[in-house]
Amino acid sequence: MGSLISNYIVIVSVSGVLNALLALFAFYKKTDFAGIRAFVGSSFFSAIYIFGFALELSGNSMQEIGFWIKVEYLGMPFIAPCSLLMIMHFVGLERLINKKLLIPLFAVPIISTLLVWTNEYHHLFYKSMVFREGAPSLVVDIVMGPWYIVQGSMTFGSMLAGMCLILWQWNRMKRVYRRQMITIFVGQFLPAMGAFLYLIDKTPYGMDPVPVIMSVTSTLYFWAILSRGMLTAAPIARENLFESMRDGVLVTDRFDMLIDYNRAATGMMEGLDSSAVGRSLAQLFLPAGKDAVDYVMSADPLLSGERELAWNIGGSTCYYEVRSSPVLKKDGSVAGRMIMLIDVTERTLLQEKLRQLATIDSLTGIYNRTHFMELSRELLIQAQDSKSPFSIILLDIDFFKNINDRYGHQYGDMALQHVVGVCSRHIRERDVFGRYGGEEFVMCLPDTPLKQAALLSEQIRIDMERSPMYTVSGQINVTASFGVVEALPHNVSLEELLSEADHALYTSKRNGRNAVHISSGAAITHFIP
Repeated sequence: MGSLISNYIVIVSVSGVLNALLALFAFYKKTDFAGIRAFVGSSFFSAIYIFGFALELSGNSMQEIGFWIKVEYLGMPFIAPCSLLMIMHFVGLERLINKKLLIPLFAVPIISTLLVWTNEYHHLFYKSMVFREGAPSLVVDIVMGPWYIVQGSMTFGSMLAGMCLILWQWNRMKRVYRRQMITIFVGQFLPAMGAFLYLIDKTPYGMDPVPVIMSVTSTLYFWAILSRGMLTAAPIARENLFESMRDGVLVTDRFDMLIDYNRAATGMMEGLDSSAVGRSLAQLFLPAGKDAVDYVMSADPLLSGERELAWNIGGSTCYYEVRSSPVLKKDGSVAGRMIMLIDVTERTLLQEKLRQLATIDSLTGIYNRTHFMELSRELLIQAQDSKSPFSIILLDIDFFKNINDRYGHQYGDMALQHVVGVCSRHIRERDVFGRYGGEEFVMCLPDTPLKQAALLSEQIRIDMERSPMYTVSGQINVTASFGVVEALPHNVSLEELLSEADHALYTSKRNGRNAVHISSGAAITHFIP
């Protein structure tokens, strides 16, 4: 029988050594896991408890055994609270860890330790201690005092709360984290079961099995730390952050195959669900349209970058800012990449609206004077550099004031829009069409000589003359007068061209309106095809 106890002491001592090493290993391990101190505390207090128990088993008298029991209580009461705090960090509930929780959580263990060391004066923890009959060695049986029940309830309550938190998070966690959670659950469950069997006197010779069980759980922790990265971060907290992000996140492997995504991404991409895992990024981006496919084909997964894409979803067009960054292993090699989808539709549409306000005439929908001048000046410089023809058409609505005075400004606005509609039927894609001011409009015609510009003006004039404006007040005839000029010589400025076109335009006005006059520099003549 003596050899059985000796073997038991050896196993318990090994368990103590493992827990001490676990505390040191975790203490010196570089990690971003906020619950590392609680884990170190749990392992450290476990080592004290286990070594005290081993020395208790080797005791030769009630006085000696009683002393080592007191040593055990320098560690044992603090194990369960530290483990609970570690689990709370692990599942992302660190926000609940405050003074209101910590004070009662550690007040009971501190009081228990003090009561154990002074028990002979009040017997609040143990009413009595006696040697068990028939045991192979000096094994002590105790009669519980009232505070023993309080301490036992705190211990079991903390362990039960930790296990419940793990089960509560089970369905919310991704499969990759579940092995870590199983390890922690087993690390709570086995000691709890051992302690329960000990309390109901179902262990051999009434000996405490928890120290031996802790050799198993500490080995599991070592395995989880080394092979599963258990203390590298709080996976559930990270998972909660990942899932609560408003922006979509996709994670791919180095072959651009999807391996993970968050909830926000499912609302931003068509067909993104669990069946999409393992599919290529190009395949997933295909329904989003040309911009998205071009991005996948051209983006380098080894480089960080961002790009705004037009994104088709549900038959409508959104705008996403796509940010890509490589995911690196510890050795610096590329494991894959992370792609973030940020919905910038509202911002993009607002920018487009502001751009239109800055460049587009709100009434007619064509360029305003400022933007027309900017674009035309660039085209004029290009024409001068390439020595290609460049012409300007200036037109003004005839008797526009009469339309406003007779029918009202609403009809005057309709006349402006009517003229734009007629002109738009004739101008080419490369031409620049703008509202010059009031009822005046201007066209910039690159690669167009004077005669061709004059013919275009005549076509527009005839079309306008033959296309009256129909309103509820009846038919309103709208005509316009035109002035046409070509950039000759090639060093002429845009302002000089417009001034020359203006002279030709007012020549049309003075000579009966509804006509086209051209300026060739030396003279202004009526254009007749």
